[in-house]
Amino acid sequence: MTTVTTPRTEAATARQPRTRLDWRLRFGALSLIWGFSFLLIKVGTQGYAPFQVTLGRLVFGTAVLAAAMAVKRERLPRGARTWGHLAVAAFLLNALPFSLFAYSELTVPSTLAGICNATSPLWGMALSLVALSEDRPTRVRFAGLGLGFLGVLTVLGAWQGFHGLDATGTAMALLASLSYPIGWIHVRRTLAGTGHSHLAMTGAQLLMATGQLAVVTPLFTSVPGHFSLVPLLAVAALGALGTGLAVLLQYGLVAEVGPTTAQMVTYFIPVIATAAGVAILGESLRWTTPVGAVIVLAGAALTQVRLKRGAS
Repeated sequence: MTTVTTPRTEAATARQPRTRLDWRLRFGALSLIWGFSFLLIKVGTQGYAPFQVTLGRLVFGTAVLAAAMAVKRERLPRGARTWGHLAVAAFLLNALPFSLFAYSELTVPSTLAGICNATSPLWGMALSLVALSEDRPTRVRFAGLGLGFLGVLTVLGAWQGFHGLDATGTAMALLASLSYPIGWIHVRRTLAGTGHSHLAMTGAQLLMATGQLAVVTPLFTSVPGHFSLVPLLAVAALGALGTGLAVLLQYGLVAEVGPTTAQMVTYFIPVIATAAGVAILGESLRWTTPVGAVIVLAGAALTQVRLKRGAS
């Protein structure tokens, strides 16, 4: 969700010893962590400004990655060109979407934000039609694209005139989900095959995103008059678990079971986000939300289908 992965680094990590914990347990843990992230964002924004929530998230997440790099004696990548591309990746994959989700949850439920996040594969499919000539679409994937966006309209209750939804907050959540595939296209075109380890590239990316938010946050926010404990703990958990630990879990899953299986975690995130928002935060749930979410996930799954060459 927020990491830099290249074919060379994937091959390198595949040679590393596997952890004893079964990958299915780690897959479930990653689903829970990312699913609860939207609840943690909502709680964090109850005590701090969205930019402050994002900055705190990145600080704690970067600290976890820095500790992992120290243990494995990894070094940050070198070269101005690499760092320039990492700055763009950090903005598109971390600083921008994290901030947009934080701002969106000021006015929309965490359940809706979690479902909007599930549209990333749909945006990715749409963008690949014009940005990645080697990623040729098929009829099945086109059908998935149409089905997915039909699901989005169902979630939003389009036939009811989007009644009861904050248009700005919803648009921010959708833009955040759009930012991820744009960032991945940039990574695929500029950072593939750099020779640096996955962990080093991800650590550098989070460090760069932290620097970006450290510059922006003081310009648009002021120092809180008091530090609310529960929101602060939510931000700490969001960063240490939802960003730092989640990246390490994803890192191991990609190495062990491959990126396709690891990517399936995306389909569990909105389910968990919705359950957490309703059960813990008491958010309301219209019938259009779960029904639309199922349609979105079905469409997103179809856009990831890869048929054998010659099929369409």
